[in-house]
Parts: sequence; structure tokens; C-alpha cells
Amino acid sequence: MNPATIASDAPTRLSLRIHPRDNVAVALTDLPAGREVAVANLRFPLADSVRAKHKFALSDLAPGDEVTMYGVTVGRATRMIPRGGAITTDNLAHATAGGDARPGSRDWTPPDVSRFAQATFDGFHRPDGSVGTANVWLVIPLVFCENRNIEVLRQCVADALGDDPYRDYKRMARGLLDGIEATADAPDEGTPSRRFPNVDGVRFLTHSLGCGGTDDDAEALCQLLAGYVCHPNVAGATVLSLGCQKAQIRMLKAAVAARDPQGLKRVDYFDQQSSPSEERLIRDALTSIFDGLASADRVTRQPAALDKLVLGLECGGSDGFSGLSANPLVGAVVDRLVALGGSGMLSEFPELCGVEHELTARCVSETVAARFAELMSAYQRHAAAVGADFSMNPSPGNIRDGLITDAMKSAGAAKKGGDAPVVDVLDYTEPHRRPGLSLLCTPGNDVESTTALAGSGANLILFTTGLGTPTGNPVAPVLKIASNSALAQRMQDIIDFDAGPIVRGERDIDELAEALLALCLEVASGRHVTQAQRLSQHDFIPWKRGVSL
Repeated sequence: MNPATIASDAPTRLSLRIHPRDNVAVALTDLPAGREVAVANLRFPLADSVRAKHKFALSDLAPGDEVTMYGVTVGRATRMIPRGGAITTDNLAHATAGGDARPGSRDWTPPDVSRFAQATFDGFHRPDGSVGTANVWLVIPLVFCENRNIEVLRQCVADALGDDPYRDYKRMARGLLDGIEATADAPDEGTPSRRFPNVDGVRFLTHSLGCGGTDDDAEALCQLLAGYVCHPNVAGATVLSLGCQKAQIRMLKAAVAARDPQGLKRVDYFDQQSSPSEERLIRDALTSIFDGLASADRVTRQPAALDKLVLGLECGGSDGFSGLSANPLVGAVVDRLVALGGSGMLSEFPELCGVEHELTARCVSETVAARFAELMSAYQRHAAAVGADFSMNPSPGNIRDGLITDAMKSAGAAKKGGDAPVVDVLDYTEPHRRPGLSLLCTPGNDVESTTALAGSGANLILFTTGLGTPTGNPVAPVLKIASNSALAQRMQDIIDFDAGPIVRGERDIDELAEALLALCLEVASGRHVTQAQRLSQHDFIPWKRGVSL
């Protein structure tokens, strides 16, 4: 779907109450004070001006009254709010309330998936039985001291293959330096022929960890890197070590062996302090990369069943429409994939604060529910230890666009997980284990969370946004879904799919969910390149636990 062809967000309705139990509604356009609105069976004038995406009260609220959205408590009034009054940070505080949290107490009726009953995607079949949606060779450092050598390798490989992803920007820079503004009509130096047509490229990771932290930090890094090395989208890896750092080669080897006990994945390790020279280190690493590319190129795409597809679910730069359009749309896609035997992973634990009881009720067993409660509590303790709290999660951009409290943000963010049962709960770096919907403990930080999703085995990531964010991932394609058409038009170079017609009432979620799932299969088959892939957005940030929300 080309965002440029979508109409602007001129809503056919002025406001929307999401759930019958809600005592606030969302303005779908800027509404002046005194404007009469009709919500459900109510008709009244607004007491305040309410900006698009922000909320207003449907009844008088006294100090201490609960404010409800999505049928759950998202805050508590701190002072009197009249009917039609705007909900702001000045009159609402973060608050949550429990509910029926018995595991298995939520019924689920799978959606109709007859259209996709025979569907497949063309993926890269790995010896361990997993299937990749991409085929890359990975180059990683065990410690930040090797970042410079990683950059040397990056530039050498790009030059040798004639595959510089930034050649257009470099041409632009040369033109500007010469006083000639580069335009789309400027002569193009051409796209080099691909020497390895079955390989999607070499991915070079850098990070700031590996030494100078705790033993737990080093172990977590090795577990994360092992997840990338063993990822179904990765053909193999070249690993650079300095030698004296905390994150030792033996630790990474052990983490890889736990995921790949038969040693099916090729991994080449190089230790600089054991090498006779830097030149020899670079030569050996380049030899490993080019040999790895030749080997990876011998694997071709073949049809795969949808039970091999694992969707990572992420949101970033959310706005007041995200929970109305893009997030429930992604949830509808996940429900369809789960019904077809596939999997989804819902991340960002700070953005599940306030809806824990809803997710607990969807857990398939007491064991799964207990793991969720345990990890949520541990995360909150880690955050408290550094003076943070989940209530601090909404960013200034979120608040400016109507997401006033963490619970309000969470209620909309959790919609990405659809309604399917929760079959598993994973701690950070733990690999995906069971088909169905899993919860993955990550921070709300966009890049840390997408990094973790890929590390746990997501082979395609759906990323919703209302404000726009250029995040991508080195190994897993990232598909961006805009919550509103204005964003889809304004940032066409980063948006892949527009959920704005849902807000305008022009198309329903079920209709767009089938279109988005079909696009997912095109991306998984390599027939559609996402904007993040096209722009070479290969973001990678490991999480230092307890520091990040």
C-alpha cells in the first residue's frame, strides 16, 4: 500500500468512545470549547477546547474518580473535571485497577483465516528446522574495543562488493561540497551487480558493552549475541574479540551451543590479542566474511508454512490514534497468524503496566501467569533501584499527543497482542519456544526492544508509530505501520502501511488486517522490501537491565 495514495485524516466523526465502559472519549479532530459533540447516546457541549487525539470527560469526575479507557482504569482524577472537560496532566494521575485475573478466564474465538489456509512464504530453510525471512552474514564484536575494527571491515566489504548503502547520500554530499545541489535528476553512478544474489547482505553490529560492567552485563550480552548468531535469518557469523574483556569467547560459545547443540551454525572467532598484527586480524576476518557469503549464497528461498513465521510486535513514537488504529490492526494480524499456527511476541513490559490483569487472564496456565507476574515485579524493582517508575514511561511526544499516563499508553499498546491466549512468557534474551502469542520482557525503548525481539527469534517485526520513527534492525525486516494518514503522507520514506482509514471510519480493522498480513508474507518472501531495509536502518542496542524504561 503506497501511503501517497491515501487521503488525509479528515474524520467523518468528531470523537470516539472505545469501550462501552469508558467515561472518556477521544477527539478525532481539533474541537473548540462549546462545540456540541455526540458520543454514544449523549449530546453535550465541550467545556474546554480539545486537541485531536486527546480525551474529554463524558460525565462529571470528582477528585479520586477513576478514568476508564479500553474498559480498564488508566488514571485517577486529581481535581474536578466537568463533562466535556479536557483530560490533561494537570487533572489526571497514573492509576490502575485489578480485575478478574484468573488464568484462562478469557475466551478466544479465532478469526476466519480461510483466505490464508493454503498460504506459504518463501524463506530460507535452516538445518535446525527454522526458516528465515532474510539471509545475512553477521559480523559482531564481543567488546566495544573492537568497534573500530568492525567499522574497518564494514567499509572494506562495502568497497569490495560495490554495495555501499549510502552511495546516494555520498553523491549528494560531493555535489553540495562542489556547490551543486544534488537532485533526483542528477546522474546516478548506478547500482552494482550483486555477486551473491541469494544473500541479503553483511550486517555489522557495534555496541558499548563487553567490559567495564558487571558479570551479569557480560553474560546478558553473550546471550543476546548468541540469539543473533542462531537467528533463522542469519547464515553464520564472524566474531571479533579483544581478548581481555569480561565477555569472553568461551561465554559466547557456550551460549551459542545452548541454542545450537549440534553445531549447525558456522561461527568464526578471532582474538586480536592472539593475532600477530591488526593487518592479520582484518585479513582473517575478511576471509571469513567472504567464505561465509559464498556458503550462504548456496541457500535459496523455498516455500514454508506460516507456522515458521514469528512476528515481533513493537510500537514507537506513539500518538493518541495508535491505540485506535495501528495497534489493534497489528493485533488482528497476530490473531490471524496464531490461528494459522504461527507466532507473535509482545514486548515492552513498562507499556503493559495497567493491563496486567487482562494479560494474566489470557495466560494458558498458572505457571505462565506466575512467570509474567514474577518478571513484571522484578522489572519494577530494578527500575525503582535507579529511581525510576513505570509511570515515567510516556515521553514528552506521547503526552503532547494525548497519551497522558502510562496506563493510558499501555492500554493502547497492549492491543498489538490481539486477543489470542498467552502461551509463554520469556525473559530478556530467552529464545522463542512455543507457537502462539508470547510476552517478552524488554524495556519500552524502541531500539532496545526491537533488538531484543530479534534476539529472541522474531523473523519479522511489525512496528506501529503515530509520530514517526526511523528504527530498523540488522537481521529482521521491520515493517512500519502509521496510525494516521497524515504521518503516512508526511514520512513516506519510512512508512510501509497506513492504518489511518480506520480512524476515519472508511475501512474496518478486519479488512485491513488481511491486507497487512498479505504484505507480511510478501516481505517474508523477499518480494517486498520494507522502507527500513531500503534505508539500511540496522539499529542495535543491548539493554542494561534496570536502567531503561
